[in-house]
Amino acid sequence: MSTREKFFVAVTGCPTGIAHTFMAEAALTNAAKKAGAGIRVETNGAVGIENALTAEEIARADMVILASDKAVEMTRFDGKPLIRASVGHGVKKATELVARAMAGEEAVYRHEQTATPDNEKPAAEKAERQGAGRSVYISLMNGVSNMLPFVVAGGVLIAISFFWGIYSFDPTSAQYNPIAASLFKLGKLSFSLMVPVFTAFIAYSISNRPGFVAGFVGGLLATDIGAGFLGGIIAGFFAGYFMKWMLHITRSFPRSLEGFKSIFLMPLIGVLVVGVFMLSAGSTIAALNKGMMVWLAGLEHANPLLLGIVIGCMSAFDLGGPVNKAAYVTGTMLLAEQGNALFMAGVMTASMVPPLVIAFATVMFRKYFEKEEQAAGLVNFILSATFIAEGAIPFAAKDPLRVIPILMLSASIGATLTFFFKVAVPAPHGGLIILPLVTHGLLWVIAILSGGLTGGIIYGLYRKAKFNKSALAV
Repeated sequence: MSTREKFFVAVTGCPTGIAHTFMAEAALTNAAKKAGAGIRVETNGAVGIENALTAEEIARADMVILASDKAVEMTRFDGKPLIRASVGHGVKKATELVARAMAGEEAVYRHEQTATPDNEKPAAEKAERQGAGRSVYISLMNGVSNMLPFVVAGGVLIAISFFWGIYSFDPTSAQYNPIAASLFKLGKLSFSLMVPVFTAFIAYSISNRPGFVAGFVGGLLATDIGAGFLGGIIAGFFAGYFMKWMLHITRSFPRSLEGFKSIFLMPLIGVLVVGVFMLSAGSTIAALNKGMMVWLAGLEHANPLLLGIVIGCMSAFDLGGPVNKAAYVTGTMLLAEQGNALFMAGVMTASMVPPLVIAFATVMFRKYFEKEEQAAGLVNFILSATFIAEGAIPFAAKDPLRVIPILMLSASIGATLTFFFKVAVPAPHGGLIILPLVTHGLLWVIAILSGGLTGGIIYGLYRKAKFNKSALAV
């Protein structure tokens, strides 16, 4: 008598929704196949939810695997055993996650459970303690992922308008061009929505729709009073947790008042309280935000070597993970609030170098890499050119203690040279696609190639030594 094949459902999602999301999908699918289990993976990528899980699939699933750094609709998983992990673990530790799913010993998920049975309290309390920091991170990344399209669209449009001259948007300037002025206006409008959207989706990830309106208004106020991204973060979390508390204290309202509660009461109180809070604390937050921006911009001129090392190490440390995103968001923030394209250049360079290191190593030291690695290495030329650091992950994951330091050194070289060359990148995404818009574009390419070649030679020599050592052992 044969036993039923185990079946799992999974959700993957990363802040940008470009690489990690689909790498985790592939890794989990392959791991489940090797374990003799069936799996369906829903991806929460840049274009939204794809391969959405059906109610029937969730109902028959033996385990839910949540490998996501974005907010996910959790109500549907109520009553199912569930594994929580970062999208990075979905990429690097898929086999381990599937093994846990096969064991079937995970706790059952309860959505907003009001009463926890005594025998489940220790596990529930432990999960809550461990999940607090992760919840904050997911909320931040939910804001970042929804903000990025506005950043990219606005930044690129503004950069394109500069083709007609740096003052081509100004009707009083001799450089004025109506097409450029229109592009500049569209770009500025898109940029102006960054903080409100960022704040709204932080709040939304905490308290769903009730938090969205209060968060959006909080973000508008943060922009209006000059509190910027720092104000947006504070407003987002304040709005999210305040509205979550409001939902808790109004949970006993009768169903007949649900429309009054959701359409009138919650938005009114949320906007009022968050608005008063931001207007009261706004000047202090704005001063802190300004001080932080001035310090970061000053470091770029006072000590470009130190800044290059910091940005390079952050960007290459986890290749698209939270540390990398912290550097990217800082660059975006300076670009949006101060028009600082120099800092953005260093950040972009530091993320383009790691996949280039892999590409050069697999070409120059081809015989020391497996055929599958050689093919993946060639793809990294394209990933590097399009500002996708995640292409280096499979190589780093195989030997992180040696490969990641090489990538960090290489990215630091590239970023430092970019700062020394005074390269200015006026758009927050695109890689070499935006090369015509870059100030000192040739020097920028030299900085990227310098970091890539240096790292490629070091990594290639390491693989050669490793290969020769293995041959001698045989």
